[in-house]
Amino acid sequence: MSSLTDRYLAATLRAVPQQRRAELADELRASIEDMIEDRTAGGQDRGAAEREVLTELGNPEQLAARYTDRRLQLIGPRYFLVWWRVLRTLLTFIPAIVGVVTGVVKATVGGEPGAAVGAGVASGLQTAVQIAFWVTLCFAVLERTDTSLNLPEWTVDQLPEEARERQVTLVDSCASIVFLLVAIAFLPWQHFQPWLSGDGSRLPMIDPALWSFWLPALIVVLVATMGLEIAKYRAGRWTWPLVAVNAALNLAFAAPLVWLLLTDRLLNPALIERFAWLREGGAEDVAQIATVVTAVIVVWDVIDSAVKARKAAG
Repeated sequence: MSSLTDRYLAATLRAVPQQRRAELADELRASIEDMIEDRTAGGQDRGAAEREVLTELGNPEQLAARYTDRRLQLIGPRYFLVWWRVLRTLLTFIPAIVGVVTGVVKATVGGEPGAAVGAGVASGLQTAVQIAFWVTLCFAVLERTDTSLNLPEWTVDQLPEEARERQVTLVDSCASIVFLLVAIAFLPWQHFQPWLSGDGSRLPMIDPALWSFWLPALIVVLVATMGLEIAKYRAGRWTWPLVAVNAALNLAFAAPLVWLLLTDRLLNPALIERFAWLREGGAEDVAQIATVVTAVIVVWDVIDSAVKARKAAG
């Protein structure tokens, strides 16, 4: 377990340019040690003295700003850090949720699967702009009217734990979310797009009867998996609760899919009738191969997440 001083230094230096961190780390650590020794020389307990010194130094982000001559101010300095924290939190997940919901509605209810991705991206960007504007406006009004939010004073108990190396990067999370969006968009696309037809009628790949329950249920699982990706990125690493949720979502998606495959309910019967090789056993071969591939992917994903969680915990 890192000492309070180590955690305070890590939190402070996180907001300092890389080239100045070593110099400021030595300087700040020496200053803290001197202040602690002054108190312990008078008979004060070292642990209590350390807490008092760090509390007097104040919020590490504000201290870092003073060291680097950086103004924590957009409209005014009073609520800058609170504004920035609220804005980051809201932008982390709300635009993504709005974008996904808009895309799914556009593809299913609106009957325009081809425009679903564009509509989702546009609504997500619009939501992000609206959030940034209204949150900033609210804090500007609070600053100008000198309204008190009665926020608690900063204490050393708010120091974050020592930073760990990220297991989950932004690139990985974005790639996973894009893949999930494509998978969600594919389900209504294959239903509405006449990619294969002989008499002018649409011939979906998946049985249209499944829209009564199974396909919407699978879409819900995919949306929930996107939420897991966001939670995973915010945590920066795999944790055992995230592993459990990941396993549950994998099972919730794979079990119905495998059942539909093995009971010959997934593929559109009209599609099977159209192709001789599907009628003559090809559909069974496709189902068996897809089942094996699905099982391998699920087992590998669950084991991989558990291994990463164990490494992060250790």
